[in-house]
Amino acid sequence: MVGRDCRLLLVKTVLGMERVAASYIAEIDPGARIEPLPRGFKGLVLVEASRDKYEVAREIEAKVPEAEKVIVAEACTEAEPAKIAEAAAALAPEFISSNETFAVRTVRRGRHNFTSIDVNVVVGDAVRRATGAQVNLRYPDKVVAVEIIQDLALIAFYPGSREWRKMRPGKYPLYKLFRRFSIAQMPYLGPLDACRTMGVRIGREVQNFEVGELVVSPIGLVDARQLSVFLEGVFEGIESRYQIQRKSYGRDVRQVPVYVQDLYQLVRGRYNEPIIVFEPEGDPASRRAKDILEIVKRSRRVTLLFGSREGIPEGIYRFADLVLDIAPGITLSTEYAAASALIAIGSIIHDMLALDQDSDSNSETSNERDSKGD
Repeated sequence: MVGRDCRLLLVKTVLGMERVAASYIAEIDPGARIEPLPRGFKGLVLVEASRDKYEVAREIEAKVPEAEKVIVAEACTEAEPAKIAEAAAALAPEFISSNETFAVRTVRRGRHNFTSIDVNVVVGDAVRRATGAQVNLRYPDKVVAVEIIQDLALIAFYPGSREWRKMRPGKYPLYKLFRRFSIAQMPYLGPLDACRTMGVRIGREVQNFEVGELVVSPIGLVDARQLSVFLEGVFEGIESRYQIQRKSYGRDVRQVPVYVQDLYQLVRGRYNEPIIVFEPEGDPASRRAKDILEIVKRSRRVTLLFGSREGIPEGIYRFADLVLDIAPGITLSTEYAAASALIAIGSIIHDMLALDQDSDSNSETSNERDSKGD
């Protein structure tokens, strides 16, 4: 079945919810042929609609939250790259104009003598020749979706805006900002089991945000054993989170370095660098958004100070550029203070950073065009 003759919809669900979704879809279209786990593949429900497939798809999206994605097939063909490409090229001019960009996304299930990349290449070339459109793999205007289920291939077209992406235009990657922050954390001292637990949590949090450095900053004379156990926990927390990031991120990850320095000596040594103290006595962070942005834009390193069982001494407030309260009326526990502050700062100034990034990108593009014109 090619073109409008294909009445199939592919519904993707969370694993284990296939039959639940199928039962609700049956209420929407009682005459439909519904196959949960087609060919034994989990997370799928194959639906052959008995009435207008677009209307059925809209109702599923509106009434069935168990449906993660609803893909309306414009063509159904054998799972052979050449036949898929032929069908996609025949339909593509109806959905993709010559001044748009597109990308082919193939999901292959089952055993075949070709790969998903093979399909992407063949289909992409056929669609490009049929439409005159250009390929944009990151942010396409339109997506050609090829869903292969063993011997069956479904071909669909939808706007690129429907793709959920972690990063897209208008979003600033905040890890670039956080790498310029130095976290000065007073150590959590006391019972050894609590020292270690708190150290692990703090270590995971600073690594989670990939800050520039963590400086453990005690005041004066402290118990060496308690400090040692706290630091062991910090290193454990950093390492555990770092290993997860290495496996799951599609970019290089930087492991947070750890130092130890007396709090007063740290403040003295950074007298000419911006310092921000986070304590309940400070101004609401949102009220100082412009000041935070100005500090971030002009400084290579910004030091953020956090207390522990005791807060940052008030004498240090005089040496700080800002004293901020990120949750007025709430005293944050030690392990959440740094994470909460980083989230607050990122949320407050994100749009301004993204706007600057877009301006820089537009400027670079204009310069490139001027250079080519010359």
